[in-house]
Amino acid sequence: MLDSRISICGGWLFCALALGACGTKPMTMSDATAMSARLSGASEVPPTATSASGSVAASLDKKSNELSWTVTYSGLSGPATAAHFHGPAMAGANAGVVVPLTGDMASPMKGKSTLTAAQAADLLAGKWYMNVHTTANPGGEIRGQVNPAN
Repeated sequence: MLDSRISICGGWLFCALALGACGTKPMTMSDATAMSARLSGASEVPPTATSASGSVAASLDKKSNELSWTVTYSGLSGPATAAHFHGPAMAGANAGVVVPLTGDMASPMKGKSTLTAAQAADLLAGKWYMNVHTTANPGGEIRGQVNPAN
């Protein structure tokens, strides 16, 4: 009988400790919002005639407002000369550069930047787009609206 009580108490103690450990909150996926975009010439304003395409996979840490991204593309008319996040603007409208991508413009382009609270709010509201520029299309060859991923 004593062994049964020790076993039951030990089981309860284990459960209590396990649940207590869950009280310390490490960063979880709920602390980050996944963002994505499909890049095409048809999304440019005005549209460009190109067979190029691309994508943006990004994540916004909602606590620190750090945005990290990977931009991939293929089929551009020439090397990418620049790439930027623009905003605030909805699809079909143009806006200024918010976050310029720096360094090597070859695909994939990776980076991170800390946003202001207002910038993070605009991004989460779908008011940012990614634009990849080339010499033949200095205003942008491919573009896509960045939205929370499904």
